[in-house]
Amino acid sequence: MTLPTKAATIQQQLAELGIEREIIHFPEGVHTAKAAAAALGIEVGAIANSLIFWMADAPLLVMTSGRHRVDTAALAEQLGAGPIERATPAQVRAATGQVIGGVAPLGHPAPIRTIVDVALRDYPQLSAAAGVPEAVFMLSYDELLRITDGEERVVGA
Repeated sequence: MTLPTKAATIQQQLAELGIEREIIHFPEGVHTAKAAAAALGIEVGAIANSLIFWMADAPLLVMTSGRHRVDTAALAEQLGAGPIERATPAQVRAATGQVIGGVAPLGHPAPIRTIVDVALRDYPQLSAAAGVPEAVFMLSYDELLRITDGEERVVGA
């Protein structure tokens, strides 16, 4: 089976970073963390959701556990920056080159400041989107930190 082009690109970028992973393709898509967890046979908390926000006129990628929501007010206070607002679909595509529901933690046109939810440490393997809503890959918390150059933070409750 041929992977979607964006997913194949993510797989190549992972390999270039020394992470050889199979991209798991769900032709029908997995549109929620709960659906992805069920399809993969893992806990919903092990889904590393890629959420794009806007802060101080720049994109902010928050990799959060599927078990909770991002507390944007608390995160803004931790980061010492102005309000954090959910990015529009157009802003997501401009910042990442990908669509909502398929944003990978890498493969963006330019580096994006990334926050990694410390709750993801609770799982030996995580699932992250692979550039399109119907493709994911597995990685460890340490690998996620490395490929995103992410900042560890408490992001939700």
